[in-house]
Amino acid sequence: MERRTLGATGLGVGAVGLGCMPMSWAYSASQRRGDRSLRAVHAALDAGVSLLDTADMYGPYTNELLLGRVLKERRAEAFVSTKCGLVVGDGHIVANGRPSYVRRACDASLRRLQTDVIDLYQLHRADPKVPVEETWGAMAELVTAGKVRALGLCAVGVRGGRRGPYDLYDGTIRQLERVQQVFPVAAVQAELSLWSREALARLLPWCAARGVGFLAAMPLGNGFLTGTLTPGGGFEPEDMRARHPRFTAEMMAANQPLVAGLRRVAERHGGAGTGVTPAQVALAWVLSAGRHVVPVPGTKRAEWAVQNAGAAALELTARDLAELAALPPALGSWD
Repeated sequence: MERRTLGATGLGVGAVGLGCMPMSWAYSASQRRGDRSLRAVHAALDAGVSLLDTADMYGPYTNELLLGRVLKERRAEAFVSTKCGLVVGDGHIVANGRPSYVRRACDASLRRLQTDVIDLYQLHRADPKVPVEETWGAMAELVTAGKVRALGLCAVGVRGGRRGPYDLYDGTIRQLERVQQVFPVAAVQAELSLWSREALARLLPWCAARGVGFLAAMPLGNGFLTGTLTPGGGFEPEDMRARHPRFTAEMMAANQPLVAGLRRVAERHGGAGTGVTPAQVALAWVLSAGRHVVPVPGTKRAEWAVQNAGAAALELTARDLAELAALPPALGSWD
């Protein structure tokens, strides 16, 4: 698989990563099985994927424990990305950016992951009660201590308000500029897909101009852009899509032109005869956004992990990109 470098760190990863959250968190609980998830991680590594993205809150903790079972055998093949800063309580999630907590969280993640170093340690959310510079300074100390190789920040968009959607990441950019004064940011993780393109306006260019890598979260639109979801098919109660405005039957039907556009491009590349799928086209579109961009599609199935990895070999033409750029924006609120 093609390799890409995360910012100025010199740390290389496969062009497509693996989001491990669905194996333990936020999606259909009945579909979570440890054995199947382990096969998915192994299959991704076999296909050339190296970046494995997790967080201590996924589960909580069980996602890191699962990855630890793989890393115990295949650590040299993996680039480990995990996160701190969010604590799961009884029915709530709170931010914790206190330096003492960050240090404890890192040590706990290292134990669960069965490794002595985390390649990319990301701040999941900034704590409004703690200056972000203090949290970042504690994370930088972990680099000095040899427990972490590089630091990243998860971007949080604030939609609505009078300034409009293209100022979605104003707050994140201000945070980035503050923490850059403390220790270099190696990567920013934010949503980017054909139905969520806001990062293209300012956040992605900010990263490119400063040599910061960009991890594209949810590049398949929570599964919608794969074309495998049926409008009105329903979701299990704990699946976050069951409460998501874009996943009502009405909105899923209204947004089918996006899937149809992806299918047209896939068919032009051979379609089913060559194995090219709408999902691969959607990922190739994300990859085309810049050499500093690494999509991190989530899955818990080996076959999807391998299919997603195959997107790295798909070269979209100028015609393809123009056609995809002309697709209508997604309808429905994203919050």
